[in-house]
Amino acid sequence: MKRVFLCFAASATLLAAHTSLSADTDQLLQKTEPKVIEWRRHLHQNPELGNREFETAKYVARHLRELGMEVETGIAHTGVVALLKGGKPGPTVALRADMDALPVTERVDLPFASKVTTEYNGKQVGVMHACGHDTHMAMLMGAAEVLAAMRDQLKGNVLFIFQPAEEGAPDGEEGGAELMLKEGLFKKYKPEVAFGQHVTSSLPMGVIGYRSGPLMASSDKFYITVDGRQTHGSRPWGGVDPITVAAQIILGVQTIVSRQIDITKEPAVVSFGKIEGGVRNNIIPDQVEMVGTIRNFDMDNRRQIFQKLKTTAENIAESAGAKATVRILEGYPVTVNNPELTAAALPVLRAAAGDKQVIEVPKITGAEDFSFFANEVPGFYYFLGVTPRDQDRTTAPSNHSPLFYVDETALKTGTQALTELTLNYMENRSN
Repeated sequence: MKRVFLCFAASATLLAAHTSLSADTDQLLQKTEPKVIEWRRHLHQNPELGNREFETAKYVARHLRELGMEVETGIAHTGVVALLKGGKPGPTVALRADMDALPVTERVDLPFASKVTTEYNGKQVGVMHACGHDTHMAMLMGAAEVLAAMRDQLKGNVLFIFQPAEEGAPDGEEGGAELMLKEGLFKKYKPEVAFGQHVTSSLPMGVIGYRSGPLMASSDKFYITVDGRQTHGSRPWGGVDPITVAAQIILGVQTIVSRQIDITKEPAVVSFGKIEGGVRNNIIPDQVEMVGTIRNFDMDNRRQIFQKLKTTAENIAESAGAKATVRILEGYPVTVNNPELTAAALPVLRAAAGDKQVIEVPKITGAEDFSFFANEVPGFYYFLGVTPRDQDRTTAPSNHSPLFYVDETALKTGTQALTELTLNYMENRSN
């Protein structure tokens, strides 16, 4: 259950608090910036897949211990957690970065480009931080260094969360934010709020994108198996054709969003990504298997889609004498930014990035497992642009591309944002 967040200060008060803190943090941020870039390049050159971030975890944990923090490792397999105890009483603020890379072969011409390969789903693949998790870790390591240098002034504690397997755990394994919570992370440390950020190629370098309320969609996978009765292709009446039934199910399912869900509430998407059945042109097979994804921004709509998907598939199949079996794997819930926390954060972000550099962005149908943290405590998640200013962001290689490129000038802005969101929340929470 999400705890109630009370807004203790108006935006103007937050901005005033920020001004007084900037003089203390700016010098530390300037000093830390080259280190953040160095850490990012090391992590980029040495990527590891989800639940396999062994060396990554050692690298991060070593840095946090050097800062004199209490460090736990092996959380949710390879996660690293550190608690920075401030010199004064106050709330615990959680800051999160994800650690895992992707099975992508890098094609960016960089001196620190990844040459790592590994086995993934039985295939030899390249490994690359194609989603920018290397930058997330480096910026959080930078924020940890700055905040640790100010520990005596901190009015509360900071929980640094380096989370594995954001891109999903390997088949047959648990992982990510959900497993960290299942293992009792928040029950032990009791953070009051959680902040997170994600770099993106869709925004110019240093621009911060935010949205109050639903920001990123839930993500769920479904499997539909249609069982018919095999027969000769020249005599379809001699069996039950699961391919035809599957086609009818695909069309029928498209009416769930367009005709059965109130889309004025929130948008939703149901997409089929795979259909497989049969081995020969003149044999109607026994079975067809389909796989797809459900994306949506409202948890009530999500439950309705689950139920209607099952009903639609089963009834269409039954009407043709076939049988449909529907299996839905629940993935990440909707990522929702707490409205009060968002409003309070905006003056801080504008001071960090510039007034005109903080913009509202549309809903994103991608998903994030930061959503699990934001379901437990009020959360705020935002995007940081990393596309060079002289490049068209609309054509820049996207996250997950082998050509994904980060303008490292943006990393100081991200480090500063995490640092000052923490300081300002503590300052105004104490008031």
